[in-house]
Amino acid sequence: MKEFPSLHQISDREAEELCQTLRERVIDVVSRTGGHLASNLGAVELTVALHRVYDTARDRLVFDVGHQCYIHKMLTGRNGRMETLRTFGGIAGFPKPSESVHDACIAGHASTAVSTALGMAVARTRLGEDYKVVALLGDGSLTGGLAYEGLSMAGQSGEPLVVILNDNGMSIDASMGGVAQHLAKQRLNPPYLRGKEIYRKIMCATPPGRWLHGVIHGLKEAVKASILPCSMFENMGFHYMGPVDGHDVGALTRQLAYAAALKEPVLLHVKTVKGKGYGPAEKNPDAFHGTGPFDKKTGRLLHPKSGESFSDRFGQTLCDLAREDKRICAMTAAMTSGTGLASLANEFPDRFFDVGIAEEHAVSMVAGMAKQGLVPVFAVYSTFFQRSYDMLVHDIAIDGIHAVFGVDRAGLVGDDGETHHGLFDPGFLKTVPGMTVLCPAGLEELSSMIRKAVYDLTGPVAVRYPRGGENGYSQDNSQKPACVLREGSDITLVTFGTLTGSVLQVAERLARDGISAEVVKLNQIIPLPAEAVLASLEKTGRLLVAQECVSMGSPGEDVLSAAAAHGITLRGAALCSCGEDFVPHGTVSQLRALCGLDVGSMYQKAREVMNDGK
Repeated sequence: MKEFPSLHQISDREAEELCQTLRERVIDVVSRTGGHLASNLGAVELTVALHRVYDTARDRLVFDVGHQCYIHKMLTGRNGRMETLRTFGGIAGFPKPSESVHDACIAGHASTAVSTALGMAVARTRLGEDYKVVALLGDGSLTGGLAYEGLSMAGQSGEPLVVILNDNGMSIDASMGGVAQHLAKQRLNPPYLRGKEIYRKIMCATPPGRWLHGVIHGLKEAVKASILPCSMFENMGFHYMGPVDGHDVGALTRQLAYAAALKEPVLLHVKTVKGKGYGPAEKNPDAFHGTGPFDKKTGRLLHPKSGESFSDRFGQTLCDLAREDKRICAMTAAMTSGTGLASLANEFPDRFFDVGIAEEHAVSMVAGMAKQGLVPVFAVYSTFFQRSYDMLVHDIAIDGIHAVFGVDRAGLVGDDGETHHGLFDPGFLKTVPGMTVLCPAGLEELSSMIRKAVYDLTGPVAVRYPRGGENGYSQDNSQKPACVLREGSDITLVTFGTLTGSVLQVAERLARDGISAEVVKLNQIIPLPAEAVLASLEKTGRLLVAQECVSMGSPGEDVLSAAAAHGITLRGAALCSCGEDFVPHGTVSQLRALCGLDVGSMYQKAREVMNDGK
């Protein structure tokens, strides 16, 4: 597959033809690999225009969130590897500096680009270097408070940088009348912009000219304010440009070139269509935001989801509880469908709250709701829950507030990779005083644990569960904090969550070798129910803990500490976990094998533990 040459010298016609080629290419690739389609189709012309103006090997292009970077990757030497997109050992679905110098930074969470770009612009100025900085963020990122924190400081900083707002549906300003639309169009006219720049240079060359320029500018702003709606971006200190047609690659290129030449903070407002150029994605952009492989002709998934997922069951259970109890409310952070809450949102719209990409706000709002008598349940992906740590401590835990958190996508999530794996919540939730964390191994246990979290427990309670469905275990043994699923005398196998089915298989394989393994399942990992584990260890003297999280601060470390504290000397012990580093992208089965959490690897590790004790 050919790579694309530099775009700095191509004509507008050639750029338009290239956009069509790239659009067809991204549809073809994602139809086979799966990935984020609609957002990338909407940003084709914008990305090509960026590469006509900027040299991303030196200039810094900062994405927010980053899932719209596929065209950028195609244009920076990775077109031939696009068939490996989001596959194990292949290129990532998000910007990744280890892949290419053209990727300025990792970008997997929203609302961060302006802050990062401002930091790069400040570094450039302080070090006396010469390169441009541009941040590309979608309108959804403006639902997160961090974006406004970055915008506020960037606008006031005076640092030359460009912020591009890719607006594909969110209403930023009030509707403009005919006169206002005409003025906006004139302000973006290239001859007008060039004339304005020449005028500014001439007027500011002398003190009298600068004084006169200031007077005229003040009068102009007063007239403009009486006709145009007030722009919050201009109030923040940005030179506002837009709205601009995000699918006119020639006009976009000229506007970007002008914005890049200004020696001040610029916000370029670009209007795009999510899913542009592919009918099924334009009609249903949400379905094609993140998609599996599909038929290009029809848009239908090649491998439709089969069976009930943990997210589905979570939503169903919460709906059932909401019918019984009018105090129950549900909240999510821009993940209504992903967390299984679409049905509840339709049935109980007055008790459902989508706060946007604002997890910190969500937890503080939950605190207020619970404090005043409601029973709020916040459904949030594990990786995004990390943003809420401060609010968990200060707004929830200190006051001992009873709030329930459905921690979705706990554990390995697969092809989204490092930024999205839910591997850290056991470690950081353990440090929150009064926190209880439950871990269902199957769907029936999830239903039971949600009800338990709502009605039987106090203080903050998290119920963590993985992406997808069950893994060979469907019973409900959730009545106690821990339970023995299989008795044995030679080695204790401790686990929780959906690794339970795999660990039971390990015990079966060990039994065929004449090794008697006792399997202890933790239904609750925080606080650790140590009694059942310690009783087993006193009998076996050997331990293997299987856990789909990082090892630091993990339940496995807690088990080892508890054993030492109770004077139990182990003849052999091992922790099977996701290690102490970040885990790349791939299928969950591939990543479990990489981490040593597949049945074969855990069986071999258990045999090693047995040999250690001889």
